[in-house]
Amino acid sequence: MMKLLADENFPLASIKLLSQAGYSIIGIGIDNHGISDEEVIQFAREEERLILTFDKDFGELIFKSGLKPEAGIIYLRWDEFNPEDPGKYLIQLFKSGDISFKRKLTVISGISIRQRKY
Repeated sequence: MMKLLADENFPLASIKLLSQAGYSIIGIGIDNHGISDEEVIQFAREEERLILTFDKDFGELIFKSGLKPEAGIIYLRWDEFNPEDPGKYLIQLFKSGDISFKRKLTVISGISIRQRKY
């Protein structure tokens, strides 16, 4: 099963949904509140976890600073949503098995999924 790391801005309700669905998920806002984005990436690298975030700064950290988590990053570019929506969406996406996230920045907007390898 996929190992996930939810950034501080990822909704608690979605963290709970993903956990209930059987995913190993750690919430930065719960256990490591206030750590820097660089520390989030380092933690993800050490734990081999896929980062879930609404923070666009992670793209810059990957491509300009060279901080590259092996499991990848999912950046959700959503303006409006209910707290459970990201979890529901990701559970369906993961179940489909259509996309590999390893060593990729995956950007999910309202109508599209784009990936950039690193």
